Amino acid sequence: MMDHSPTISSSSSDFASIPTTDQNAARSMRSGDGSEIVTADQSRRWHDVFWLGIFVIHLIALGFLLGVLGLNRFEKENRLNIDRYTPGLSGNAAAGLTETYWPLYAVAGGIGTVLGWSWMLLLGSRATQMMKVSVHILTTYLAVISVLCFWTEQFFWGVAFAIGAALQFLYVISVIDRLPFTMLVLQKAVKMVWNLPEVMRVSYAFMFVVLLWMVLWSFGAAGVVASNLSDGGRWWLLVVFSVSLFWTGAVLCNTVHVIVSGMVFLVLSHGGREAASIPANSLMKSLQYALTTSFGSICYGSLFTAAIRTLRWEIRGLRSKIGNNECLLCCVDFLFHLVETLVRFFNKYAYVQIAVNGKSFNHSARDAWELFQSTGVEALVAYDCSGAVLLMGTIFGGLITGTCSGVWAWIKWSDRVIMIGSTSMLMGMVLVGLAMVVVESAVTSIYICYAEDPLLIQRWDAEFFNQMSETLHHRLQYRSARAREVLTHYRLDDDRIRENASI
Repeated sequence: MMDHSPTISSSSSDFASIPTTDQNAARSMRSGDGSEIVTADQSRRWHDVFWLGIFVIHLIALGFLLGVLGLNRFEKENRLNIDRYTPGLSGNAAAGLTETYWPLYAVAGGIGTVLGWSWMLLLGSRATQMMKVSVHILTTYLAVISVLCFWTEQFFWGVAFAIGAALQFLYVISVIDRLPFTMLVLQKAVKMVWNLPEVMRVSYAFMFVVLLWMVLWSFGAAGVVASNLSDGGRWWLLVVFSVSLFWTGAVLCNTVHVIVSGMVFLVLSHGGREAASIPANSLMKSLQYALTTSFGSICYGSLFTAAIRTLRWEIRGLRSKIGNNECLLCCVDFLFHLVETLVRFFNKYAYVQIAVNGKSFNHSARDAWELFQSTGVEALVAYDCSGAVLLMGTIFGGLITGTCSGVWAWIKWSDRVIMIGSTSMLMGMVLVGLAMVVVESAVTSIYICYAEDPLLIQRWDAEFFNQMSETLHHRLQYRSARAREVLTHYRLDDDRIRENASI
């Protein structure tokens, strides 16, 4: 398919010349004449149903527990007489009522929503500036919060935020040369989604759904903070609730990811938003698939993808700055190859395959990664930092939310500031993440389309196509030169060992 593409520049010619022995088998989404091969409705089967069941059961069980814990201290202490079941865990002399702390979480939800909506409203005009601010100010903000934690004698959290600031600074320094290309990709992704107002409305709708769940979640969390449990007992419960909120938020974000990816892929496949060949009700069909047959795959991928991606970014940044320390390089290489193996089965590009073909999550992730490796586009994907930049914006939004609730808590109850601030931060991250995922979905779809058929990107934006092809050409040259350097180094070491053995 790509081998028949006309050469636009020397870089695109190099891209077309990459060996593609198994390429046709990997590309089940498009035919040679450019017509779309979308899996027929009747062939859409339910996948990863086990994880769908686990997610639904977890929601029902946790929702019941949140309601009980919140209601137990709503307007009256120990209304449901739960304290009699935890006599050995009591230790909070300053136990209060649920409505005492619930307004703080309401503030967190309100601020997170305003930040998320502001991001989407400014998407067309100020998105680039907002992303640059997120990248450069996050380190400073983490450092300031660290100082505030030390000032309030929260030494553990002060050290944690200081380490976070250091890691953020080191990561930005390690990828500073990649940021121009990253910003270019993000600009084009913003251009794409800004011309699809219907996907923006989907994100608004899912943000409203998250807010409804957060009403119940914060009700239970406020009940935990107000309970007579010891600090350890309350922290354990809040950690469990936070993990649940993270998974629930990730599931909803990735559901939006699948919906938006399906629409962006459809638009690029048909040559533009105004193309008459775009099927009617395509958004509703994408929404239907995401919430039915593909929902189990989304639940499954949401458990692991974010953690593996973050670990991969940090290891890549560290690996590029190690230098000639062979011992440290060996250890980092081991971790790198371990994470790369995991990425093969857990990556965000799987959601595009899920949206288009309705495959299971692991199958989709493997197909997407094999497509990138068989075409060489993996070098471009590895060079791009758009996911990390969007994550920085999400963390920054969460920190602002947590800070606002934390300051209010510190004014009233200084011993609750970290407990309320950290959980409020998570609420803010989920809400802002729902805005960020719209752009990330467009980025993943652009890379999949470029790997499937570069002419799709050329037809949409010829200048961007040339810039992507040129960057890919440079990255492939860099990898080739680095491979030759490593090979030469090992050959010299081998010759030196033989000479010493002969002596």
